[in-house]
Amino acid sequence: MTSVHVALGLAVALGAFVQGSIGFGIAVVSAPFIVVWAPELMPVAMLVASLAVPVVQLLHGPREIAWRPLRWAITGRVLFTPAGVWVVAAFSVDVIAALVGVLLLVTVAVSLTRVHIDASPRSAFASGAVAGVAATAASIGGPFFALVLQHETPVRVRSTLSWFFVIGSAISLAGLAIGGRVDVASVRAGLLWIPFAVAGYAAAGPARRLLSSGRLRIAVLAFCTLAGTLVVIRALAS
Repeated sequence: MTSVHVALGLAVALGAFVQGSIGFGIAVVSAPFIVVWAPELMPVAMLVASLAVPVVQLLHGPREIAWRPLRWAITGRVLFTPAGVWVVAAFSVDVIAALVGVLLLVTVAVSLTRVHIDASPRSAFASGAVAGVAATAASIGGPFFALVLQHETPVRVRSTLSWFFVIGSAISLAGLAIGGRVDVASVRAGLLWIPFAVAGYAAAGPARRLLSSGRLRIAVLAFCTLAGTLVVIRALAS
């Protein structure tokens, strides 16, 4: 493990802390650092490392799943994952990041208008479809489904997102493997970051207890806005 891998592991730990608090965020926080310092590891290493947090959540945390929107979101992700594989092959990392950031900001803006984004089948399917492309191409798919779930209880949001991440990441990795985009070095790096991810999630316990439903929605919207803005700025500055 090189010093770069250790430093990126700390970024993964920070992202896991955020995800442990609000239900998503490990890739949003960590991916920009990986893109700068080890772009050759994206998106595979991030997908591998990010699997640890939802698995721990489902094994040890409370579980209350919104099954209906989850099924629709997974359906959208399955159908649109091939598009994500094509995007990885066709565009640069910076272009992909910029598109994901802009789309995330647009989604937040819509949710703040009178248009009510809820966990309907249509909204869930659309978020899953976007995640199928964005998560496969840039490891960032959780915020879109999180916005659909923003009016649910904190436990329901975290539990439903955990299943979405476990199933969705496996689908994205399978799609990338079929497309010949998975390499040993990226998988090894992702495995090395798993202890960092678990440590970050464990440290988020106090934050989880402080977030009521109202505070969680504000945190989700604020973090999505910040993430989308930073992703776009970084992509334009490259």
